[in-house]
Amino acid sequence: MTVQPDERPWLRQGEWDVRFEWGPTGAAAVPADVVVVVDVLRFTTAVDAGVGRGAMVFPYRWRDASARDFADRAGAVLADPGAAVGPSLSPVSLLQLGPGDRLVLPSPNGSTCAAIADDHGATVLAACLRNAAAVGSWLNEMARSVTVIACGERWEDESLRPSLEDHLGAGAVISALSGARSPEAQAAADAWAAANPSIAEVIAECVSGREAIARGWERDVGFAVDVNASPAVPILHDGGFVDARGDARQ
Repeated sequence: MTVQPDERPWLRQGEWDVRFEWGPTGAAAVPADVVVVVDVLRFTTAVDAGVGRGAMVFPYRWRDASARDFADRAGAVLADPGAAVGPSLSPVSLLQLGPGDRLVLPSPNGSTCAAIADDHGATVLAACLRNAAAVGSWLNEMARSVTVIACGERWEDESLRPSLEDHLGAGAVISALSGARSPEAQAAADAWAAANPSIAEVIAECVSGREAIARGWERDVGFAVDVNASPAVPILHDGGFVDARGDARQ
């Protein structure tokens, strides 16, 4: 018989206020009142860019024909991942958005983690290096327990590939949180403290950063490493991310 996570309480890090795990499986296995998803290159950085300008950003798990149908039902524009002009998964492309805009953002990693956390009844936030301090400050006033999920990337066989930028982004959020940290969460915070002084170089030279630059996304990488430049706190509400700060804008 397969052992379910509920039968393995040691997986849940429940003794601590602040927890850390990886990917979709971790989002299901380590519950908390609030789950913060971190997908630095590029999903949660894009969410922060759009929400910070007053837009509502709908995460969607699949990049197929169903995304168009979902966007139509949501009354939203569908981001085109490969678009040279107009909204895409590029955070820089979303700087053109404004209050009242509605955008569907397909992403198999960050969106999947957000959907799983939402299905398990958690309040879901999107964080990145740009808004780590803002998210941490908001959570210190609002939350009892927090799990920070580094979404990671995927290998060709669809298995999780842990990514340095998401580990460090999660550590940046954890460093801003009060409360007792699990050993996993503390290790992520320690990694962030070590990398922070040279974060731009670290992200540019890590596997995902090198891939992004090779694809021509240098501006997105530079935008992503502007640490704590954003005050936005994207929270999942009615299927889309909005700013938890209400009417406050960047």
